[in-house]
Amino acid sequence: MGSNHPVDNSESISDETWWAAVLQEADAADVRCGPPPEGGGVRRGGPGEANGVDDWELARRLCASEEVVELEVVGFNRGGLLVSLYSLRGFVPASHLVGFVGGAPMSEEERKACLAKRVGERLRLKVIECDADQRRVVFSERAALAGPGARQHVLHHLHPGDVVNGQVTNICDFGAFVDLGGLEGLVHVSEMSWNRVTHPRDVVRCNESVSAVVVAVDPDQGRVALSLKRLLPDPWDSIEQRYQRGQVVEGVVTNVVNFGAFVCLEDGVEALIHVSELADGHFLHPRNVVREGDRVHARVVNVDRSNRRLALSLRQAA
Repeated sequence: MGSNHPVDNSESISDETWWAAVLQEADAADVRCGPPPEGGGVRRGGPGEANGVDDWELARRLCASEEVVELEVVGFNRGGLLVSLYSLRGFVPASHLVGFVGGAPMSEEERKACLAKRVGERLRLKVIECDADQRRVVFSERAALAGPGARQHVLHHLHPGDVVNGQVTNICDFGAFVDLGGLEGLVHVSEMSWNRVTHPRDVVRCNESVSAVVVAVDPDQGRVALSLKRLLPDPWDSIEQRYQRGQVVEGVVTNVVNFGAFVCLEDGVEALIHVSELADGHFLHPRNVVREGDRVHARVVNVDRSNRRLALSLRQAA
């Protein structure tokens, strides 16, 4: 691990790019950790008897100690599995299950069938998040594979800007998880590449070894945000050296919308041809002038590095 790559230390791991992304695939009601439904036939599990200790306090202790517990799977939703810890119902995201196929596309029915097969199993798990106020406790089967203290060791020895190596363990719609040795970091889809990424599996594969930059570390919540693209120069940092107003450039149309067309000029750089700059005269829709995949020559009319915007004109190039 090294820290020779500059990264803004003020960045934080927002819920939008972390557990909200994980939990967005789950039914909110099922992720809540209230008492299991009556008559559910749930076997009480845990590291022994509660001995009068409040269940939330027990969950907090398990999270802090990284103790492995064996719990029964009592249900599932599209986001993962549900387990019982005494009166609490916990959530195991599919991305934290060992052997869950996350790298290949799955239909909704295939995903449900795969998760349904796990109901009734007993899993060795670690608590990786406990929030009594939100009535949420999250478990991980992958984290349980690491020895005691491994997770805390990683959390307290990583800093923003460090370059780390790890193995991709799971790929989801919102990003990819990378095993850092006792803890998994998340590469959000927005941090995959300077190019527009349709799906994370277009950039990485399961079991692939990757290098990444640590963007942010949250020891309290046990979260590490990673970036693949920050290992490479940001093409917008030197955009004004390559593109100037009045210059004629060549690119490929990537998207056509009501207000104009986007053109890829190079990896990580997309420019906009506003509808008013597509052609002279009247036309019903930009697609009457250009279509996705067209290679066009256009004139640069504005370069705004700070806002990462580059405006082109097809009309003026003609």
